Amino acid sequence: MSAPWEAYGHDEEKVGAVYDHGLAKRLIRYLKPYRKEILISVVLLAAISLLEVAGPYITKVAIDTYVRPLHGVGPVPAVAIRGLIVLSLAYMGILIVAFALRYWQTYTMSMVGQRAMQDLRLEIFKHVETLTPTYFDTRPVGRILTRVTQDVSALSELFAQGVVAVIGDIFLLAGIIGAMLWMNWKLALVVFTTIPLLVLATGIFRAKVRVSYRRVRTRLARINAYTQEHLQGMEVVKLFNVEAKEFRGFDRANKDHLTAHLQNLFYYAVFFPTVEFIGAIALALIVWYGGLGILGSTVTFGVVVAFLQYSERFYQPVRDLSEKYNVFQSAMVASERIFDLLDTKPAVPEPERPTPVGRLRGGVEFDRVWFAYKDDDFVLRDISFRIAPGEKVALVGATGAGKSSIANLLTRFYEFQRGSIRVDGRDIREIEGRALRRQIGLVLQDVFLFAGSVRENLRFGARERDPAEAERALQEIGGGRMLGRLPRGLEEEVGERGVYFSMGERQLLAFARALHYDPSLLILDEATSSVDVETERVIQSALRRLLEGRTSLVIAHRLSTILDADRILVMHKGELREQGTHAELLARGGIYARLYELQYSKQEDRSAEGSPGTGRTGGETQALDEAPFAGGRTADGAGEGAPA
Repeated sequence: MSAPWEAYGHDEEKVGAVYDHGLAKRLIRYLKPYRKEILISVVLLAAISLLEVAGPYITKVAIDTYVRPLHGVGPVPAVAIRGLIVLSLAYMGILIVAFALRYWQTYTMSMVGQRAMQDLRLEIFKHVETLTPTYFDTRPVGRILTRVTQDVSALSELFAQGVVAVIGDIFLLAGIIGAMLWMNWKLALVVFTTIPLLVLATGIFRAKVRVSYRRVRTRLARINAYTQEHLQGMEVVKLFNVEAKEFRGFDRANKDHLTAHLQNLFYYAVFFPTVEFIGAIALALIVWYGGLGILGSTVTFGVVVAFLQYSERFYQPVRDLSEKYNVFQSAMVASERIFDLLDTKPAVPEPERPTPVGRLRGGVEFDRVWFAYKDDDFVLRDISFRIAPGEKVALVGATGAGKSSIANLLTRFYEFQRGSIRVDGRDIREIEGRALRRQIGLVLQDVFLFAGSVRENLRFGARERDPAEAERALQEIGGGRMLGRLPRGLEEEVGERGVYFSMGERQLLAFARALHYDPSLLILDEATSSVDVETERVIQSALRRLLEGRTSLVIAHRLSTILDADRILVMHKGELREQGTHAELLARGGIYARLYELQYSKQEDRSAEGSPGTGRTGGETQALDEAPFAGGRTADGAGEGAPA
């Protein structure tokens, strides 16, 4: 049986190839706007490599031309002194110029990497905004957030320190090899006998570190997912007093990550000393063969000194290339996941030639609509009804009857499989989703407020309107008393998700936001279920003004909130069973009458016991679930009918 923390991070197991040609071609697209900077960087690297190669050669010239021939022959000639001064200044100049060029190259590529990643982040966020709730129903938010942060950062490291830096290392290796072969090809071949050992060590290192890298990434993903979930559920952890148990789970996941990371460090700790050891063998070969050459007058002393310097420089790019291995591997994995996200098509397609819409009148028609969140498990079956412009229609039914699913389809959050939905006689599949939603105001039970001021939240989505209308909307909805107690008025901060406000206050702000948005069609999904009686009276009074001239669809469990509806639609197991006014449905004695009887009998029982009748009572909710028509497949939205 696996440990609880092992359930996290399975999608991180896949490592992928160190180089994928298809992914590389797509990544290059983000570098195309910066072709000039990249070309400059490559030219700078070539110049830096030449300067790196020139240094040891200057040493060779100084020794063979001015030091060795004049050693022990009496006073040093002035020409030799001048020659050594010139070569020393040239060497210093090379170091200074190389430093300046390296700074220029590093800054240029870092800038390119950051700008390319800025473009990529914008593209990811813009694409995510086009996706419908179907995508988010089955994917944790933390995983999507990782794509925008960690995965993009991995690509930034690739662009800034990866591809172009590897080109620089190749330039340097080629220059060193060429210089060594040009100066003394026999001594160069002796030095190159160590290369097979280097290739073998690098191959073993790559195979081992590849496996350890996968383990580190997997265990890090488990820690991140475990931490995110438990921070979000901290209240439940505390409520059930399982802090110690969950801490032990995190401790074991943390130790697993430590073990995997230490193993990864072990391979690096072995590999780099191995490279140093092979480099030491190369130095020994230079001393041995070069020394024999000096004694036999086939190799000059300056050549041996230059070879010693070249050998030291030769193994530095090798070490750099090995360090870049993880950069390439991480970047390929990150790019694969990013492009998988970018390649995801919205589940609700947009029309190729959308029908232009102005201000809608608000007429709605469902015509034999069938809908399933998954496959053919339909949660709405053959639904047909019409809502006239300006009409207030209520949707009632047990949990899972399909009420919220109707709202989700009308807002184009999900795609239906059969039938058609029309607004003002036009099929909503022929209307652009943004244009349609601009005409719809949706107020949910779980109000979401963004971090910022009250004014910013009220103007959300309608910033083109006069800012003064935001306060007018709040006053009109009955929020004057709440506004009066705010020290900074509309500039008061609401906190993340509106944490500084009560549930009732958040719902008042949501109503005011909808009013300021000025929609043609208003959908209220259990929008007054979490407020007290006094706040509900304020909202009901304001709603009567808000709904004037607007089509409204009110989804409710509490029947007291929809008694004045023009028409009530009764849903049962995904089917529309009854419709009519409150009085007509009671007189019919069907599902609605039974629901009304159960709900109000529970309220009377609680009133008799002295219980306050505020909010949706436990008796009301139980009445809905105990009603004869309750049960069956859930169809009330992603939380109940859609995939978790």
